Amino acid sequence: MTSTAMLALPAADAVTHSDSSTRLIIAAVLGVAVIIVLIVWSRMHPFLALTLGSAVLAVAAGIPLTDTFKAFTRGLGSTIGDVGVLIAFGAIIGRLLIDSGGADQIVDTILARTSGPRLPWAMALIAFVVGIPLFFEVGIVLLIPVVMIVARRAHQPLILVGVPALAGLSALHGLVPPHPGPLIAIDAVGANLGMTLGLGLLVAVPTVIISGPLAARVMAGWVPVEAPEPLGGSDRAHEGPRPSFGASLSVVLLPVVLMLLRTVVETLVPEDTTNPLAHAALFIGQPVVALLITVLVAMRLFGTRLGLRADEVSGRVGASLGPIAGILLIVGAGGGFKQTLVDSGIAGIIATWIQQAAVPELLAGWLVAVAVRLATGSATVATVTAAGIMAPLAADMPSIEIALLVLAIGAGSVFLSHVNDAGFWLVKEYFGLTVGQTFKTWSLMETILSVTAMVVIGVIALGLGVL
Repeated sequence: MTSTAMLALPAADAVTHSDSSTRLIIAAVLGVAVIIVLIVWSRMHPFLALTLGSAVLAVAAGIPLTDTFKAFTRGLGSTIGDVGVLIAFGAIIGRLLIDSGGADQIVDTILARTSGPRLPWAMALIAFVVGIPLFFEVGIVLLIPVVMIVARRAHQPLILVGVPALAGLSALHGLVPPHPGPLIAIDAVGANLGMTLGLGLLVAVPTVIISGPLAARVMAGWVPVEAPEPLGGSDRAHEGPRPSFGASLSVVLLPVVLMLLRTVVETLVPEDTTNPLAHAALFIGQPVVALLITVLVAMRLFGTRLGLRADEVSGRVGASLGPIAGILLIVGAGGGFKQTLVDSGIAGIIATWIQQAAVPELLAGWLVAVAVRLATGSATVATVTAAGIMAPLAADMPSIEIALLVLAIGAGSVFLSHVNDAGFWLVKEYFGLTVGQTFKTWSLMETILSVTAMVVIGVIALGLGVL
């Protein structure tokens, strides 16, 4: 691609900004630098860091002071409107799954049918299944005690059992909606959620196998540590009646099935169809509808069917929403930063440079996400920044390539977790590792996962003829 014309940006409420490409690039660097400094050195909350970074970017780009937050607030509102509801529904499902003992039921059933040599594979499978509706941090808190119990009872090295579980959770966190990162990227570049979900699961399977059970065999030799007692005694099994394994698994998989069904119908059925079943599938497969249906099913199976009163179920639903307030604000601020990048013209300039450099769009998205991830330690900030920069390029891509771009950005966003990432310290403390041991296990696993996912994405893209 040799065109030198700057790519057109999505239509929006226009803001005045500088016409100097040099000034706009300097503004982008300053904005990202401010975010990095505030998060890494000042330990400022990412919501505030993203807000201030957006303001610095806007002012440096020549946007009038009175319009400094115009693009930011519009982006924040649209992102929370599109993504926030999905995150809230996901939090409700996850909380009901945990409080009812449904998560315990899935874990116990799988482990009861697994022999010692297959434990690493079982832990990867458990993390993969349970991790679909759960945020990464929740998944860690839920599964780490299980990892400790399994490692101690089976007399297996902690790393051999733990790394596969971490790989399953991390892969879903970066690649599969309704996790916040993929949802942010989907919203930013206009990807089809059902298609991205299906491709994300396809990419995640080989990625988890390589970065989880296979890599764990090597890492366990490097870091031969025994499982410590779980922090806070959190390994107690759920007491009281539990939902069945089938009921628990059905709730986890229901939104996936509904959204994939919509994608299949969109692909195979003509747009002008009058078939009522097709229209019904298109309706229930909408992300909001699919997750809402799942919430209602979860309230029944994990609540009233187990003997809980309606007010007790409502209490659990309410309790699930408070902890995600911070996530919603970070996601919203990320959308605001992305919109500031777009409205200032910076995203279009960078996208044009990528075109002129003849770097494949998928690889470029991965590299941008990797760079921001290494600098900030935040997968969310990496996803937001990369998606905002790549958004102008996505406008002319076929839908399947846009979905793969989302996955490439997600893969880059989990690259090499190190000391500026809260997940690094969370794993270190839960596993009782030294900093060096954490680098040899968790950090290495994240790197293998990111690179493997990108390779698989590239293979799929070549196979589909979009690379």
